[in-house]
Order: sequence, then C-alpha cells, then structure tokens
Amino acid sequence: MEPAISYRLIKTEKHTGARLGEITTPHGTFKTPMFMPVGTNASVKGISPEQLDEMGSQIILANTYHLWLQPGSGLVKEAGGLHRFMNWKKGILTDSGGFQVWSLAKDRQISEEGVHFRNPVNGDKLFLSPEKAIHIENDLGPDIMMSLDECPPFFESYDYIKKSVERTSRWAERGLEAHRNPATQGIFGIVQGAGYEDLRRQSATDLVSMDFPGYSIGGLSVGESKAEMNHVLEFTTPMLPTDKPRYLMGVGSPDALIDGVIRGIDMFDCVLPTRIARKGTCMTSHGRLVVKNAAYEHDFNPIDDQCQCYTCRNYSRAYIRHLFKADEAFGRTLTSYHNLYFLNHLMAEVRQAIMDDNLPDFRERVFESYGYNQKGAKNF
Repeated sequence: MEPAISYRLIKTEKHTGARLGEITTPHGTFKTPMFMPVGTNASVKGISPEQLDEMGSQIILANTYHLWLQPGSGLVKEAGGLHRFMNWKKGILTDSGGFQVWSLAKDRQISEEGVHFRNPVNGDKLFLSPEKAIHIENDLGPDIMMSLDECPPFFESYDYIKKSVERTSRWAERGLEAHRNPATQGIFGIVQGAGYEDLRRQSATDLVSMDFPGYSIGGLSVGESKAEMNHVLEFTTPMLPTDKPRYLMGVGSPDALIDGVIRGIDMFDCVLPTRIARKGTCMTSHGRLVVKNAAYEHDFNPIDDQCQCYTCRNYSRAYIRHLFKADEAFGRTLTSYHNLYFLNHLMAEVRQAIMDDNLPDFRERVFESYGYNQKGAKNF
C-alpha cells in the first residue's frame, strides 16, 4: 500500500543544510518549507477558503479538541469530512487535542489510559485516550493527523519529562494501532523532551522505530527563549529521518520561521499572524506596524509598500485604522489577509533562497529590516 503522506527532498542549501522539498498528500503536492494557517474551528478567522487559496496557502490546520466539542466529529464525518464541510480543496492537518487538554481543560487527570478532564464550557466530564484521539481525527478526515502526546512545560523537572516522554511514546504506538484509514490519512509522531538532549533523543528514537510518515517537534514556543528553542532544534532535528517531513508546532514569527528552516524544519503553524492582526498589528517588510496608532490617521499609503496582497493593493493605512476605530470586522479581515499573505510570501522567498544557496544573506536582510539584530527590538 502506498503511504498517504510522502516527502521528496529536492535540494539542501549549501551553507546551512536547510531543505527544499515537497510533501505529497491525498489532496495535492505542496512545496516546503511552508507556513500553515490555523483554522481552529474549521475556519481561519475572518478569511474565506477562496482567499486562503488566492494568497498561496497550501495546508491549513484544524483543531481536533474544539471540533470534537463542537459540532462533533460525527457531524463532520456525516458532511463528508473537513474538506467538504469547510469547502477547502487542498491539504488539512489536525492536531490531536493534546495541547488544548493541557492548556484549556479544567480538573485534568492524566493516567496511562489517557486524560480525564472537564469541558471548560459546560463542565461536562470528558476522557481522551490515544485511540479516541485518532478515531476522532479519522472521522474529521484530514490528510495529516497528530498522535496524542503530553505537552509538558519546558522548565519541568528531568524526572517528570522522562516519565512524560515514555508515556507519549506508548501513546503514539497505541494511536498507530488504532488508525482506521492508513491509505488516505497519515499520522505524525510528536517528539517531546523539553530542553533535555538525551530525552529528545529517546523520544525521537522511539518514534522513528515506529516508522511514522512524518515527525513533529513539540514542546517548544511554550515560554522558553528563542535561543533555547534554536538550541533544542539544533540537536533534535538531526535525529529525524531525512526522507520524512519535519514539523515545528506553534511557531509563526518571521525570525523563528527562518531560523527553524536553517535548522532543518519543513513545516510550521501558528495562530500568531491572525491573532495579532485582529488587534491591528501587521507584519511588514520594514518591521512591526500597529495600524491602529494615531500616526496613521492621515496616512494613505498601503500597510507595506513592498507587498502585493489584496489589502495593500486596495486599501490605505488611514482607511484600515478607521475600520478598527469604528469596530468594523472588515478591518480585521484586511489585516489578517495581509499577515497571512506576508508569511506565505516570506516562505516562498525562503524557498528561493535555498534554491539560490543564499539563505544566510536572506536571513541577514530580513533580520536587519525587523531590527532583530538590535538590542531591545520589538518582536510580535
């Protein structure tokens, strides 16, 4: 049987080892490295599937935990799966719900069987096991599914992280055994281990032995510094197979994307671009811009004079500021569109820089424009 998910390495950048490749899914073949927009409730906030396609998005995320609670995975299955339910024709990836259980759920109790917790909305008692998580994802019907893991805090004790890693490996094996649709859906294993190199190695070794079609690096971007995250990536990514895609979960700032690519990552996701857009913060080729600020009241320039997105081709800073001040939803749509386009375009430039073997120079230019090389520079 052909695997549902496969990866082809096209080129390795000669200075950094960054990878240019393709990931093939049942809904198409997509270029990597890539950024994947997050559509928690089967919708990227304020943006239509047609707009996502127009701006060059390739794979988008949906959230297993939230869709399980509402409208229910059974209803999505009845609709024909997420692709039909939300009218998205390209790739979809779903997380396992593990991160949300740890970050949102109340009265959480973890055991070898799974996690007991209460619905944060109505207080109902719920239970999520590795098998149940995979069966929910089978019903949702994405191309790529995540195995259930524990996402512990980065600065937990060694003993706690070791027990957590061992449990996550056992859960990953159980999830693989429970998988119902291997011909049409692939599961990624999630490497954990916080900042401990030997535990990351143990986790990676366990998961690689199970021969997942792809591997995620979890437990980062959870409060540690960028330097600490990069350090973990430097020793973790080489532990993963070169013929499988590598996915860094929850990362979406321009500097972290470029530094992740340099350390061998192929796929990224984050709510950051749309979350900050809804507050009026825009990513631009000149750095961070808060369009709600009074300085832009009479500014009839686009958000970014180097950008060719729908927002920048048609609307001014002054108009978008007005929309925010008037609490008009269209303003949030315009800034969200811009930020997602910006990251899609950035990753296209990263892919070209890998092809041209000049990724370090490209990184330097981007970091200079954002002020990342200056002490105290503002990030997102």
